[in-house]
Formats: sequence, C-alpha cells, structure tokens
Amino acid sequence: MSTVALTGLTDADRARAMHRGRVLRPHLEDGVPLTRAAADAGVPLRTAQRWLHRYRTGGLAGLAPDRRRPGERRAHPDLIRLIEGMALRRPRSSLAAITRRAAQIATAQGWVPVSYNTVRSIVTALDPAVVTLAHEGAVAFRDTYE
Repeated sequence: MSTVALTGLTDADRARAMHRGRVLRPHLEDGVPLTRAAADAGVPLRTAQRWLHRYRTGGLAGLAPDRRRPGERRAHPDLIRLIEGMALRRPRSSLAAITRRAAQIATAQGWVPVSYNTVRSIVTALDPAVVTLAHEGAVAFRDTYE
C-alpha cells in the first residue's frame, strides 16, 4: 500500500482507518493480547493480524482501505509492459513460461513478482488484432480485420 496521509483520504476511508486503529489500540498501548482485543471488538483474529501488519508498515493511514481504480494493477508498469511484450513474441510462449520469466526479471529488478492469474489477465487484455498481427503476420491480420 502506498503511504498516504490521513488528510488525503475520503471521509469514509478515514473513519474506517480510525475504527481499525481503535480495535488495535488495546493491543498496542495496553499490551492486551491481540486475540483478546480482536475478540472484544468482534473482529476475526486473522483480520486483526493483517491490520496490525498494515499499521506497523504504514501507520494509521495504512489502515485505510486499499482502493484502486478499475483496471489499475499493483504490478510495476515496466513489468506489465514486459509481460505484454513477451506475449507478443514469436514463437508464442505459454502463460506459465511468461510467468516464470517475468518472476525472474521482477526479482532481479526488485519488483514484486506477479501471479499466473495476473499474467493471464494482462495477456488476455491485449487487443486481439495486435495479437493476430504479432503471431500470424500481416496477411492473417488483413484477412481477419479488413
């Protein structure tokens, strides 16, 4: 999650972050076991553990919901372009091969690797005309799209 000040949040997101902070407060300030603090607030333990991790890494603003616009990905933009390029190369690579190669490159660059499902969604979002042109050539493109 990106670091955002509380003032940069919507009122609803700020209220949710404050609520989550109140759930964690007994654990953080009074030493109450997290299991008891979560149970007292009616929150599942695993959820409270996630919130605690987010609080420790991002402060109170880290407790705000992570909102993305539709179609926006968490993957590094250069990694997305790399995956698209690998999907358009000849001969056609399998999604598993693209995922493995993208993971190696992401790790080497210090980026977070993406899952197979993310690679699949990136590749299937490519324009079919571009994929036809890249894999089958100009004649097949002309026959199909003109």
